[in-house]
Amino acid sequence: MSIANPPQGDTSAETAKGITAAEAASRVRRIVVEVVEGKDRQGNPTKSEKIREIRLDPADVLSYRDYGTHVVVVTVDGQKLTDAED
Repeated sequence: MSIANPPQGDTSAETAKGITAAEAASRVRRIVVEVVEGKDRQGNPTKSEKIREIRLDPADVLSYRDYGTHVVVVTVDGQKLTDAED
């Protein structure tokens, strides 16, 4: 391999072809834990956690990459989110 002939590989422009930040944001979900206040059977106040998945706003996307099988999104607050199945 010489300097005149750099290795042929995918560039970020080629791998990100066609996908926009809005499309990447629509493919991932942010997991949010809400504290819900309620009452038990005796009428005592209780708190329980409710887990929700909310859509990501395109304005929250700092960076993204489409790997073909999944999309990875980095948000402006530093979270790394993906649409890959666990």
